[in-house]
Amino acid sequence: MPEASQPAVSAGARIVAITADEAFEQLLGATFGRNAQIELVIVTGAVGGTEEKVPVESATVLVIDVDAGRPDDTAALQNLARRVAGSVPMIVVTTGFSEFVARQLLQLRIADFLVKPVDPAELVRACNRAAQGAAPDNVKEAQIYTFLPAAGGVGVTSLAVEAAMLLVRRAPRGRPSTCLVDLDFQHGACADYLDIEPRLDIGEIEPRPERLDGQLLEVMLSRHGSGLAVIAAPNRPAEMRSFDADVVTRLLDMVSSRFEHVVIDMPRTWFAWTDSVLLGSNQLFVVTEMTVPGLRHAKQLIAAIRDRLKGGPQPQVLVNRFEQQLFGPGLRRADIEQALGAAFRGTVPNSYRLVREAIDRGVPLEEVKPGNNVSTALKKILFAPAANQAAAKQAAAGVGGRPGMLWAR
Repeated sequence: MPEASQPAVSAGARIVAITADEAFEQLLGATFGRNAQIELVIVTGAVGGTEEKVPVESATVLVIDVDAGRPDDTAALQNLARRVAGSVPMIVVTTGFSEFVARQLLQLRIADFLVKPVDPAELVRACNRAAQGAAPDNVKEAQIYTFLPAAGGVGVTSLAVEAAMLLVRRAPRGRPSTCLVDLDFQHGACADYLDIEPRLDIGEIEPRPERLDGQLLEVMLSRHGSGLAVIAAPNRPAEMRSFDADVVTRLLDMVSSRFEHVVIDMPRTWFAWTDSVLLGSNQLFVVTEMTVPGLRHAKQLIAAIRDRLKGGPQPQVLVNRFEQQLFGPGLRRADIEQALGAAFRGTVPNSYRLVREAIDRGVPLEEVKPGNNVSTALKKILFAPAANQAAAKQAAAGVGGRPGMLWAR
């Protein structure tokens, strides 16, 4: 039975399920079949070979039992997702969850996933969330801006923080539009830069990521005086912890369901969940500095991302602390363009004293010096029409944006 605190699936709902698992079919019948106000339709058989027979037109929620180890099931799920095209929320049930499965599901618009054995109450909650979260076509999805360092000490946190501040300033006053997420759980500095207390308790959600709901997320949010919401955990410099992918993706799922813009400050280390985060980004910025090793590292990282995330968002390089060299030795902008090619997105000027003062005071750069050159450069990068067009093309192609399952509905 569903928990009292969780509303049941609404009356008149039509749940369509595909399964070849007799035990799961019985669970579906016991959970929904006895409710006269809910229509349960079960298509018996593996999703591979039955996906074209599924009556999706009047469905409220689709529940698909998938054997992730079978290529036929995976291909059929992709075909079904293309057929649905986001018109009906899809919940995937599978026997196991791994990084490989996550990467497959991230590319589809999946509302949620459950791992067998399935708790009936959790199945009800998942269907209810999916049904209620099916957004109208005119509701905008969260825009995800991810900042990834190509090397250490390139100023990625400074750029992520200022980008988030610029997004806050563009939103109507009083509207909670932007959240900054610090995913560097070992050496994260976002909370320090903003002089706020980090409140994310990873230990609380790690054993059961599904416990993270809107209420718990609100408790773990930090708030800056500017109106910026921040997700950051206390530093653990002596611990090298690696979390399951579903911990991070569940966190980002909840964050992106509540905010219009999500800015992510990534660690340099590549974790099991890094692929998932990058795949879910609308704009992926690789941050480096104006040195030969910095450009070399950026070029290597771009090649690695393209190799791992085929069809994912295209990484764009930001060269931080740029200083124009008119005469004498040193790198020039033409050298950067030649080294990085089409991946070069732009430069951010070197204003060390300005940035240092903003960090020490815990305020945005615009408060220290309105119209400063760092903020101006970032505005051109973030809000350029070409950037918006590229993001729109990616979203239309089913790449980037919130791919549904792990980026909120």
